[in-house]
Amino acid sequence: MYATYSLILFFRRGVLLAVIEAFIKRHKEKLRNLGENYPNSKSLVLDFQELERMDRDTADRLRTHPDNIIMEFEHALNSMSILTSVENPEFKVRFKNMPNERGYTVPIREVTAEYIGKFITLEGTVNRISDVNPKVKNALYVCNICDEHNWVAQERRILVEPYRCKGCQKSDFRFVEEESQWTDIQHIQIQEPLEMLKGGENARTIELWTEDDMTDRVIPGDKVLLTGVVRLKPPKTKSSVFDKYVDVNYIESIQQEFEDIDLTDDDVTQIIELSHDPKLIDKMIDSIAPSIYGYNETKEAIALQLFGGRQGKILADGTKARGDIHLLLIGDPGVAKSRILNFVDDIAPKSIYVTGKGTTGAGLTATAEKDEFNEGAWTLKAGALVLAGGGIACIDEFDKMSKEDRGAMHEAMEQQTISIAKAGITTKFKANTSILAASNPKFSRFDNYKPLAEQFDIPPTLISRFDLIFPIRDILDSVRDKQIADHILKMHSQQDDDEQTIKPLIEPDLFKKYIAYSRRNIKPKMRKESMEKISDFYVSLRARGKGTTAAATPRQLEALVRLSEASAKLRLSEEVSLSDVERAIALTEFVLREIATDATTGELDIDRIVTTHPKSVRDRIRQVEEIMQELIANAPDSMATLSDIVDAMKEKNVDKFEVEKIVTELKKKGEIYEPRHGRFMFTEER
Repeated sequence: MYATYSLILFFRRGVLLAVIEAFIKRHKEKLRNLGENYPNSKSLVLDFQELERMDRDTADRLRTHPDNIIMEFEHALNSMSILTSVENPEFKVRFKNMPNERGYTVPIREVTAEYIGKFITLEGTVNRISDVNPKVKNALYVCNICDEHNWVAQERRILVEPYRCKGCQKSDFRFVEEESQWTDIQHIQIQEPLEMLKGGENARTIELWTEDDMTDRVIPGDKVLLTGVVRLKPPKTKSSVFDKYVDVNYIESIQQEFEDIDLTDDDVTQIIELSHDPKLIDKMIDSIAPSIYGYNETKEAIALQLFGGRQGKILADGTKARGDIHLLLIGDPGVAKSRILNFVDDIAPKSIYVTGKGTTGAGLTATAEKDEFNEGAWTLKAGALVLAGGGIACIDEFDKMSKEDRGAMHEAMEQQTISIAKAGITTKFKANTSILAASNPKFSRFDNYKPLAEQFDIPPTLISRFDLIFPIRDILDSVRDKQIADHILKMHSQQDDDEQTIKPLIEPDLFKKYIAYSRRNIKPKMRKESMEKISDFYVSLRARGKGTTAAATPRQLEALVRLSEASAKLRLSEEVSLSDVERAIALTEFVLREIATDATTGELDIDRIVTTHPKSVRDRIRQVEEIMQELIANAPDSMATLSDIVDAMKEKNVDKFEVEKIVTELKKKGEIYEPRHGRFMFTEER
């Protein structure tokens, strides 16, 4: 009976080897390329579904007994006469395109004990990687007694010694590092894609081990698809609880999709029908945070941000043009800014919500840190802007972040990359993320007569990177207050007819799928007349500037392009029409009227946003400096008194309080100093 059973096993293995050899030989072109490119290319990458179509039994055995089947594949491959420039090459076999038995990739949170030792496919976002380190593949132990060479294959994390010398049967060895066989290994951690999470779920993570030519293929922020075997790490203490990891067979980066949502044929039909609705934009505005009354222009801009401009544009000089739209909501407390951000976090197919108080620059961008993940070595860890790549990052209490932490965002917002040079690690991450930020005034309330940069503790260089900035004011208006009160009370009412009045006109699920479909399929191009319309508006906007005052900068021009493209994507149009440009212009005009109008002159002045002083204030500062120069030149002690400066500025209709404020600011900046009380001189550096 035993002989019969052995014969059956031998026959089955013979059939398996025949199938494996036949399958490998079908890929003649791959085999030839493999030999020509070795050792730069060591792996034969095979399609799992192709194997399944050829022999389902072998494919099923690969799922359940991957170590044995992959070993047979590699043995068959290395037994073939493949011409290479290197003697005794060692080829690897990798498998891709493998759904599990249920027909889809296994979610990270579902990798449980049932998958231990099984071959699975996973999808996730890389949030941490280690350096590439050497790992012993075959360890050479030399007997200290008889000098016998003992080779031990190292399959586990802990170095395994031979039990006894095969020569003298003793147990006294020395490990010979120089002659042992080594391979590269890298530890990676991935987390669940944000677009796959529901509600307030936390993203689960799992550790990966990659070896040899699978190392250094991904960076934090990359979305990856991989196949591998689920294994267990022995605990450091005597515990019955083991940590799991995936021994990666094949890993590849896939495009980071904002729109990774499955769409059925019925969904597509509904989306196309909705795009033809003549009141589409109004319905979308009403469907964004419907529990919040008003703010139509802000909601319209958020709708455009959700769709974004055309992605992947490369200019003639090779520069990548940003397609993501950044918005900043600034204003009084209690005007529902946080509620708007929370809604966007829920409706966007991919998003991260953070607050300024609980966020650091490293948490937003990326960092290098030491931890047990890589046994005390340095690892790179991705932050929110990297993990939300292709989606939206909602940052509440933006003004509460420290100056250093906000400074880390400059590169991410404009170049859409994050450069890291820490702990000897230098790299660059992708951060193609839209930012929706909310900020409060420095002194609690919004002041219409002060420039924004003065009211908010945000660097002007960072403010200028936002495409649109919306001031949200708490205005005392009895009519509007009554409308807001009625709206809120209806929202809290339990009556069915009242609930219908605040129900979104587009269901959130359909809205999310509509955004996904548009971002996946629509890449609008500019019509000639649309470009001319943008050009004419920009030139006329610049012409509104007086003297050194700029009514707009090239950043406003690029923002107009992004907003126009987003409007076309909202309509599912492949062309940017005049109506799209007009919508972008209307929003830009609204914002400029609200935030860039100098209350003193009534003129548009972009410096109210991007600098701490509008032109009218800069003119008064210059007048004070000129008067001081004149007074110092005529004074016997070469000093100007504060009272003389105040008297001279009265003739120019500038009051004492403002003069004192300007003098104090010049003193803080080191432009002037006060040798004696009330008497001032210019510094030598000046």
